[in-house]
Amino acid sequence: MLAPIESEYVLENPNNEPVIELFRKCLPLDEKVTKSRPVVGTETDGYSAIYRNQAFPERKKYVVKGLETVHSSFDIIADENPENECFKYRPFNYLERTNGDYITKSFKEVKEMKDHFGSGMLYHLMNNPFKDAKFSSHQKIDNHIKNYQSYDNKNDSFIVTLYSNNRWEWLLADLACASYSITDTALYNTLGENTSEYILELTESPMVICSREHIKTLISLKKQYPEKLATLISIVSMDPLFVFDQYLFDLAEEVSIKLTGFDQIMEYGKNFPLKNLPPKPETLYTISFTSGTTGSNPKGVSLTHSAAASSLCFLLTSVPMTRNSFSFLPYAHIFERETVFFTLSAGGCVILPQLNYSPLTLIEDLKMTQPERVSLVPRVYNKFEAAIKNATINSPNVSELKRSLFKKAFDSKIYNQALDDKTTGKSLIYDSLIIKKIRAQFGFDNMVYAITGSAPIDPETVRFLRASLQFGFCQGYGLTETFAGICLSAPFEGQPGSSGPPAVNTEMKLRAIPEMNYGINDAGGPRGELMIRSYQNFSEYYKNPEETQKVLQDGWFSTGDIARIDEKTGRVYIIDRVKNFFKLSQGEYISPEAIENTYQTSNPLLSQMFIHGDSLKTFLVSVLGIDKVSSINFLAKQCGIDVKQLSNISDSEVIKLMNDKKNRKILVNYLNKNVPQLKGFQKVRNVSIEFEPLTLDRNVVTPTMKLKRPIAKKFFEDTLNQMYEEGPLNDAKL
Repeated sequence: MLAPIESEYVLENPNNEPVIELFRKCLPLDEKVTKSRPVVGTETDGYSAIYRNQAFPERKKYVVKGLETVHSSFDIIADENPENECFKYRPFNYLERTNGDYITKSFKEVKEMKDHFGSGMLYHLMNNPFKDAKFSSHQKIDNHIKNYQSYDNKNDSFIVTLYSNNRWEWLLADLACASYSITDTALYNTLGENTSEYILELTESPMVICSREHIKTLISLKKQYPEKLATLISIVSMDPLFVFDQYLFDLAEEVSIKLTGFDQIMEYGKNFPLKNLPPKPETLYTISFTSGTTGSNPKGVSLTHSAAASSLCFLLTSVPMTRNSFSFLPYAHIFERETVFFTLSAGGCVILPQLNYSPLTLIEDLKMTQPERVSLVPRVYNKFEAAIKNATINSPNVSELKRSLFKKAFDSKIYNQALDDKTTGKSLIYDSLIIKKIRAQFGFDNMVYAITGSAPIDPETVRFLRASLQFGFCQGYGLTETFAGICLSAPFEGQPGSSGPPAVNTEMKLRAIPEMNYGINDAGGPRGELMIRSYQNFSEYYKNPEETQKVLQDGWFSTGDIARIDEKTGRVYIIDRVKNFFKLSQGEYISPEAIENTYQTSNPLLSQMFIHGDSLKTFLVSVLGIDKVSSINFLAKQCGIDVKQLSNISDSEVIKLMNDKKNRKILVNYLNKNVPQLKGFQKVRNVSIEFEPLTLDRNVVTPTMKLKRPIAKKFFEDTLNQMYEEGPLNDAKL
């Protein structure tokens, strides 16, 4: 039942019902939770009113008493549901280098392993021969059992580092750290050597738990920086170490690192068990390093157990629980960690991808597991959309009659789903004859809803995928600093495009930005920089008070994102970024991110876009990403190139044709005709095309695919200059 309005909890449990049963009875909340409203009298000069979720006039912090930390949230669920599936994964055969069939571990098994691994970590570090009391992080190892109850967001434990792709060992180590009041952090593949060294030095981490592929790199780092990384004394391999790996043990010893296998740590814990050292809500749970869009060192976002537990409150009140979720996005970033925490704390199973997974193996794993929920980024959903269209309404291999039937089915569903926020558009005939088969092609047979985040998604993509796959899509908004999502749209939002209202634990306001023409009295609702005060907010940037002070004042976090809050629903729309604007030579201000979003929303042809302007130039140019299939369709339909000429054409030939000046001119005209809402000076007038120009390998985007604009400008400098030298391809008024 709902707790009293003054309580910090959403629910109360006077009869001590199993928590999962309580959730199933009471959550998610009714449609009230899908809107927000302004708090009367809270407007101030230059700021909008404060907005809170309509379900509660006062914010809530936790979902129910007892679930205030990651540790308690997992252990309570595990004790109540010991036989439920917890992890589902494909064991790897290291001799044959193949992935096996999926197997599962129960909550009971995972809880037992978690306690063994936590005990083993502490035993191993306390008895490490390279531990040196002159280092404060090593002193914390020796005093951990004595001092763990004093830890909070300002006084953390020694820090354990995790470093691998998604795998159950990563999650187990994270849970173990939580149950023993150990703060953890993560490295990831795209950081680069200098940034990895920076994080290890800053955190003074004594232990890295990693996949085998990273062992030599870590040893080399310490050899290269012996003083800066003197505190690193332990590497734990998630993969088994064999006789032929003896050289790795020797290399580690040479630089004062004890190399140990994951299984050995488990054995230590079995032989030298230690009771849990439960954290407090204010204990620092993790330090999540932001990837950054400027190329500078990442900032360590300090997140407490309370922030994590509050995120559970947000998700449980907003969306239905599912029996499982497929876990594909990297754990080094907070989006997927929030998703996993939600799954486990709702008694669900986390399904992991095969070892050494990639986007190419995603469909294989989805077909094998048929999950009920998945969280992905827009570029993956864009590929799903293209694949479905190319196999149905745009397929040259399908008869005109069948293409017409597909279109009729999709259009019917799109129309019905747009009626309100609850209409799912189910159709007995279309679902059984068409939709069921499409779902099966992706492993979406049991999918209930999907979540998208980290970047804007085209509302037309959401409409099409909801119709063609018949499941809900939730678009979320959040940042590392807010423990990921603090807004989430309804699965069947009638008019997709919003990120939903503020969560029940969050309040928001907007700061007017007059120099960018964003004001709090704008038509349709206030617009301005989004400011957030939430129980999910970070406490500080780790060892960086200057940067903390810039964005965190009186509990309000200045996001740097420009939002509009709808005047009727109180839902949040992210429309731009602060500082992402520049002036053209004629004096007009340009906001490139907003323009990029407009082009991509209005032109599904585009998979990527980087717009650039110069204060010495009068027009905009752009580097575009258009995949091969879409490029061929464009060349055939818009440029009049014979389909026979395009059959069996190589990648390089497609790119050459797309970049032919005549075809680029057609493309620019085509794109600009679809964005009549833009003024002439806001439209691109020359373009360069690749299949995927914005890649991690080029370091022009972050691991969450946010554009590093200054670095992209430098990388594409020659391309940009060539477009400017060539001049405009058309009339900007188009």
